[in-house]
Amino acid sequence: MVRSLRGRLIILLFLLVAAAGAAGGLMVGLFRQSATAQAGQAEAEIGRACDAIGNAYRFYSSGWHGPPAGVNDDVLRQGLTTVVQTALRDRPGIEGGIWQSDAGSLAYAFPTYQGSGPKTDVPQAELPHIQAVNQAALAAGDRQAVSRYDASSQILLLTACPLPGPIPSLTAWTMTRVVTLAGSGYRLLMMGLSVLFAAVLAAAVLLTRLTMTWSRHVARIETALQAHDIAELPTLPPTGERELDRIVMALNDAGQRLAEARRRADQLARQVETGERLAAIGRVAAGVAHEIRNPIAAMRLKAENAMAGDSERKNLALTMMLGQIERLDALVRRLLSVTERETLNRAPVALKPFLESCLSTHLELARSKAIALDCAADSEEPSFDSDQMRRALDNLVLNAIEAAPAETAIVIAARHDHENLVVSVCDGGSGPPAEIRDHLFEPFVTSRADGTGLGLSIVREVAAAHGGIARLSCSRTGTVFEIVVPWRLS
Repeated sequence: MVRSLRGRLIILLFLLVAAAGAAGGLMVGLFRQSATAQAGQAEAEIGRACDAIGNAYRFYSSGWHGPPAGVNDDVLRQGLTTVVQTALRDRPGIEGGIWQSDAGSLAYAFPTYQGSGPKTDVPQAELPHIQAVNQAALAAGDRQAVSRYDASSQILLLTACPLPGPIPSLTAWTMTRVVTLAGSGYRLLMMGLSVLFAAVLAAAVLLTRLTMTWSRHVARIETALQAHDIAELPTLPPTGERELDRIVMALNDAGQRLAEARRRADQLARQVETGERLAAIGRVAAGVAHEIRNPIAAMRLKAENAMAGDSERKNLALTMMLGQIERLDALVRRLLSVTERETLNRAPVALKPFLESCLSTHLELARSKAIALDCAADSEEPSFDSDQMRRALDNLVLNAIEAAPAETAIVIAARHDHENLVVSVCDGGSGPPAEIRDHLFEPFVTSRADGTGLGLSIVREVAAAHGGIARLSCSRTGTVFEIVVPWRLS
């Protein structure tokens, strides 16, 4: 089944040409049948004309015993010519005469000849045919002999019948021509075929022009849509084709509605982003307040006790307060590492040695918890900041060691996935609780009592600095954290 408009129009054109060919063939066939019918009618007419000559000759020769001077008598020839003229004078297009087998033509007449003068000579071109049909009539006895000769533009019909009487071997003959490639019928045929051909040619031109015009307009619309940003449909100019312009107007209206919907979506996205930012700020503020309040409360309690105690208690209190201050300072540094982005120093990195170096830092901690560390990497060298990526992987590996059960393995892998570098850390743990997974990479989101909730925030910031993302996937076999960044920055 043809689905394209061009294909359907081409099929329609072929069907039109086939129908026109069939109609032309039918017209030619009908014309030929008409010519055949005309030939049959003309044959009957010359047969009656031959009988009329025979009747006129019988009247002429009744009570007559023949010419005394023989068949070459001029008076006889004139009388026989009068007989033929009398028989054929009301029969248009029929010529004829009287033939004697030994003497040849004794009389000839063509009373309805439309030339400039009367025609009195037997047609020399048809003389052999006239002689043959008269001989056939003598051989047939009392029956008429009929001959037909088809030419390219006409049909020649002859009839001969014997004339009994005082002159032996005498026959009457008549002849007419049926024109096949001339006359009113032929002119009507040529006119009909010309009109049919002109109509088919005009239809072919119109269909070809329509196909080319539609194809050009569709290609122009396709080019405009492909060259334009898909986020906003272009405003297409009218094509001048009413049906196609309806599609163009619908596309333009859809583009305007899409642009308006996009503006509303952007506005809503900004509102949602603002709300999420405020919520994140609230969570960060709550986390900072929680982390700071506990050391401050401890330092206050120690200071109050030291004021009421001896110098030894004061020294212990000061030592404890210095430890809490260091704790607060570390918290501030980690918080700054989340919020401040450093300039990346991208360089090609051999993945296998890099991953082994990252794991070597955590081997002792992993062995203390009976956890094995392993790595796998492609042989290619992507481009990234190895120091920043190491910070992110250190946080992921530390989290995995904390979450993985004993006697399990943690696998860190790096692979080339299409245009991206995917670095994954897989452990056998059950993963973070479901209630915090949506905000897992935000600051101060943690499920551990001793955790700060800043490690995964650092992971997210490192991935974002490289133009990528950090994500989590959990399954029955374990938990996988992935960092997805471009393989090489173009």
